[in-house]
Amino acid sequence: MALRNVTGAKCTLCGKVSPATPETTTCPHCGGILDIEYDYDYIRAGVAKTPLSQRRDPTMWRYMEFLPVEGVGDRPRLRVGGSPLYRADALGKALGVRTLWIKDDGQNPTASLKDRASAMAVVKAQEAGKAVIACSSTGNAASSLAGNAAAAGLSTFIFVPSRAPKGKVAQLMMFGATVILVEGSYEDTFRVSAQAIDRWGWYNRNAAINPYLMEGKKTVSLEIAEQLGFNMPDWVAVSVGDGCTIGGVWKGFRDLYSAGLIDRLPRIISVQASGCCPINTAAAAGTMEWVPQAEDTLADSIAVGVPRNPVKALNAIRESNGVVVNVSDEEILAAMRLLGATSGVFAEPAGATGTAGVKKALELGLIERDASVVSIVTGNGLKDVNNAIRAAGEPMRIPPDMDALLEAFAAGGVNLR
Repeated sequence: MALRNVTGAKCTLCGKVSPATPETTTCPHCGGILDIEYDYDYIRAGVAKTPLSQRRDPTMWRYMEFLPVEGVGDRPRLRVGGSPLYRADALGKALGVRTLWIKDDGQNPTASLKDRASAMAVVKAQEAGKAVIACSSTGNAASSLAGNAAAAGLSTFIFVPSRAPKGKVAQLMMFGATVILVEGSYEDTFRVSAQAIDRWGWYNRNAAINPYLMEGKKTVSLEIAEQLGFNMPDWVAVSVGDGCTIGGVWKGFRDLYSAGLIDRLPRIISVQASGCCPINTAAAAGTMEWVPQAEDTLADSIAVGVPRNPVKALNAIRESNGVVVNVSDEEILAAMRLLGATSGVFAEPAGATGTAGVKKALELGLIERDASVVSIVTGNGLKDVNNAIRAAGEPMRIPPDMDALLEAFAAGGVNLR
């Protein structure tokens, strides 16, 4: 059944429009990645009829007119979306920027922004009549899919690189997924998963294949806009790996603008790790031609040397008149500490990468110090405890003796006031 708000699926390469069905994947004409397109008059009419301020649903599904689903009904699902947007004055002062907000998407059910894409994948799999969903992932997409599928009673096959942090793998196992650790890179993992999906006909959650995932991810931008009273910030910072998240963030703002809910678009700060930055390298060179890179960063969630959604990512940077920033692992660890100490937000390395990028963009003069900025924290620090300890350091260790406590305080220069 055709969706009333969706007009089709447009290819990002050849520009041809195809029908949007639950099992729509890549462009049937050239194999390019598709963008779901909407009837914005229909969206405006729906929002006007039932204003967002009157909607009681706090999740991503409150934005139904903007989503490619007819309705989610009583299907079992986790509470995805509705994550907090914090005004981070202390952090902003430490960074040297006038106005800063932190969007903490680590508060989603499986502790990452990827829940938004996986929730959409589950609904579309159900529409397609599929009982099994599969994907490849560096970790967060995998755990989000496993959790959301478990809540809906679907089975999952998950392919992850063997370097994935144990916390993320533990989530997968706890959610009942069939987990396959691939001894190789993310590219190797993606290839094996694609072959298995084709062989057994599972529903494909891979971002490079499934255009609906970005429609879930874009809800983070719809929330940011609503939480700010539809007054747009100057900049939005986001960590970048495969390219799907930054593409979704930009698409959310473009949809809002096309529907007339905002009157200007923010600019995007694309942040990658210095050890793995193929998208930013291409953007800085002013080209759409990217070159594969090594996956040399502790930020495993964005360690993608062969990005599968580069076109949408590069378009987001270009169309928003954005900037690109690459940050070292040391800068990422420092951002993790700063986020925690000034804002009480616990971020995994990739989750703190956006904030590290804001700091560096300010230092490089790429953004103005009197600007307003939203930094998206894409994942919780409990996802990767080893690197959290690396960032924070070890606690004091003493025998049960007051004199030993005093000595430790003195040695550590602890301020007791």
